[in-house]
Amino acid sequence: MDFTPEPTPKQPATAPEQTAQPRGRFLDLTTPPHIVTLVLVAGIGALNMNAFLPSLPAMAAWFKTDYAVMQLAISAYLAMTAILQLIVGPLSDRFGRRPVLIGALAIFVVATIAAALAPTIEIFLAARLTQAVVVTGFALSRAIVRDMVPLEQAASMIGYVTMGMTLVPMIGPMLGGFLQEMFGWQSIFWMTAIAGLAVLAVIVLDLRETNLHRSLSMTSQFRAYPELFTSRRFWGFVLSAMFASGMFFAFIGGAPYVAQHHLGLSPSALGMYFVFIIIGYTLGNFLSGRYAARVGIFTMMVAGAIAAAAGIALSIAFFALGGSHAAGFFGPLFLVGLGNGLVLPSANAGMVSVRPHLAGSAAGLGGAIQIGGGAAVSVLAGYLLTPQSGPAPLLWLMLIAGLLGVAMTLVTRHIDRQMAAAGKQV
Repeated sequence: MDFTPEPTPKQPATAPEQTAQPRGRFLDLTTPPHIVTLVLVAGIGALNMNAFLPSLPAMAAWFKTDYAVMQLAISAYLAMTAILQLIVGPLSDRFGRRPVLIGALAIFVVATIAAALAPTIEIFLAARLTQAVVVTGFALSRAIVRDMVPLEQAASMIGYVTMGMTLVPMIGPMLGGFLQEMFGWQSIFWMTAIAGLAVLAVIVLDLRETNLHRSLSMTSQFRAYPELFTSRRFWGFVLSAMFASGMFFAFIGGAPYVAQHHLGLSPSALGMYFVFIIIGYTLGNFLSGRYAARVGIFTMMVAGAIAAAAGIALSIAFFALGGSHAAGFFGPLFLVGLGNGLVLPSANAGMVSVRPHLAGSAAGLGGAIQIGGGAAVSVLAGYLLTPQSGPAPLLWLMLIAGLLGVAMTLVTRHIDRQMAAAGKQV
């Protein structure tokens, strides 16, 4: 899909003025990055995140460790991605998006090969934490979009990028489950390494530099963090995204345990059921891409937060009424995926647009808070689940995050309206 960005109205004095850019052509460095490239750059991280999830119980058995230790491959990984986003944003503002992405993908491929060859859980977790550098693609794809287009169009374009991104990992859990059953869990990481090499090649051949207003030093970007911290609008967008993401991260942290211990699912069956939430997420991002520029980002965010909370409430009601089928757990989570697909593109566009001249730093800082919060919720989900608990603790945790997301989204809309009425950019 091609995008022809429109010229951007002048930003405040602190922000560099954007200009219209020519239409992107795939694998052509003389034009802006093609949307397919942005999809792949963001999608490789999502593939790395979820492809091995159905294999977590089998990996725990292979390494002769507890599931709680094995789950560090999720929670510690998420914590590391949060830390790294604090660095890659300012790095890209200082040195450019292209060189940072190329370096990150090269490190990711090496770490993924090391994970496939790991003989012990300690070496595997070290390689897994190094893999977290792939979050650079997730963070900088948003900054690249914001380099190219204004706020409302950025929300729309991020929606299309994220929708396309979900097509990349949609088959991840299914493929991972089948690979694990046929060839062992190591084959999943070999597959991911090959995918990483392919994305690295696309970056080299297509992604030209979009940051035309680089900062003079790294320290200047870190000194700019207080400017973001003091923005109520920035915090509103970040916390709205954090609670939406928290629901999903709780799910991926607890779903493999629930599937094995309470629903009796095989890895491949679990991978198939993951499709419910991924299809919902894809549809939500399609609707964001189609309508965010038309109806506004806050309409999308409010609708999405309510839909996600409603999905969890339906699943809780199913089990409370005596249901026990896996479809009652996974089916309503379609609405969680739909809600996240509506909330996250607009929230992410909002957080990098509060201070356009700090788009990279805002993407990194906002992503760190968003994913760091998700990591904490993922750890809590693993702690609450026991062989006797059933899925209820996971579902209630997700519902609490969902309700907080609804409240935060409404608060953010109120703050934005106050600022607009006062003619402020705070």
